[in-house]
Amino acid sequence: MTPRFRLAVLSVATAALVAATTTPAQAGPDDSQQLARSAPAATSSVDAATDRLAREVAGVLADPATRARVARSVTAEPVDLLAARLGARVERAARSANQAVLEAKGLPAVTGSVLRLRLGHQDMAAALAQAEIPLVAAAASDDALPVAVGYEPAGGRVQLDPARLPDRPVLVVEVDVAKAMTRGLAQVRQELTDHGLVDAGSTVATRSAAADSGYWATKVNEVRLSDDQEPWIKGSAEIFSIVTGFGQDGKGTASIVEMPYLDHDGETYRPNQLLVHFDTYKYDLADVVMYEDDGGTNYRELARSLITALLTVIDYGVYVPLVSAIIDAMPDSWWIDDPDYVDSFYTLSTSSSGRLTGASGNGWLDVAPYWVQPL
Repeated sequence: MTPRFRLAVLSVATAALVAATTTPAQAGPDDSQQLARSAPAATSSVDAATDRLAREVAGVLADPATRARVARSVTAEPVDLLAARLGARVERAARSANQAVLEAKGLPAVTGSVLRLRLGHQDMAAALAQAEIPLVAAAASDDALPVAVGYEPAGGRVQLDPARLPDRPVLVVEVDVAKAMTRGLAQVRQELTDHGLVDAGSTVATRSAAADSGYWATKVNEVRLSDDQEPWIKGSAEIFSIVTGFGQDGKGTASIVEMPYLDHDGETYRPNQLLVHFDTYKYDLADVVMYEDDGGTNYRELARSLITALLTVIDYGVYVPLVSAIIDAMPDSWWIDDPDYVDSFYTLSTSSSGRLTGASGNGWLDVAPYWVQPL
């Protein structure tokens, strides 16, 4: 199960609008149903590409030798579909699907292959080892779908219940989210840097002073996300956080923090990860908005939305949380598709300590101040 949360996005934004002081905002009534009705319901191009590829992969599994080779490979680890040697037709389909996914996610061609084939669930390994013929399905980015579709090698379609493991093994065509996210977030950071929105206002003198004297940061001792009964067909999610504050020049600034260890909800992780660095902030305060990507994130769109949000915030001489500006800048479709909003943590300071519950109640952080020693 992975942490996908479709809750109270509008209520978080509303809470931020009234948070004109350093008091952490609280989530209000849940308006997520109204938001879902108003957001456009469009089929993701990522989903369409992976679904077409799933049909092609299913077709080649009619050959017993190919099926046995694939079964051995996916039982050990996910298989790169551009290097799987499944025949000319699948190779063409995989290249076409990979190109479509890169374009949909706003990633450059140099990213390479981001499509892979994996076993739907470890409990299916025994049946696969006994030569049972598997279905092939695509991991759709929208987990609200009532059914998943598995393809037979002969071309038939089988409806699968996302909430219950099927009686036969399933191989899943999916985006390699870990690889795509690492490349995509690097691109977002570069875009923010090009617009002066990473460590905005920092100067050589400021950085030299921090290096000479050290500075305070916020360290995550423990983190836990809520259990929301994620469908079995989904793989592990990839979590990232957008940390926002005001630079020395009073402009909004953001940093992107990857949290790749957060694979499952309902588990407590102890990363000892530095989340907020206060060395170049104007105020002793920062906000954190947590998201997950499980396949459909368009990183070019993410960068554009962040830039729009940060260029429109105004420094009134007193810290105002930036969460609402970040959330409001994101396309409405992201609240019913990808990337999913997870939770928000308001007004972390150099003295923040102990357990902090997210504004939407989807998780908590246990944090402590951390002194970064000078170089």
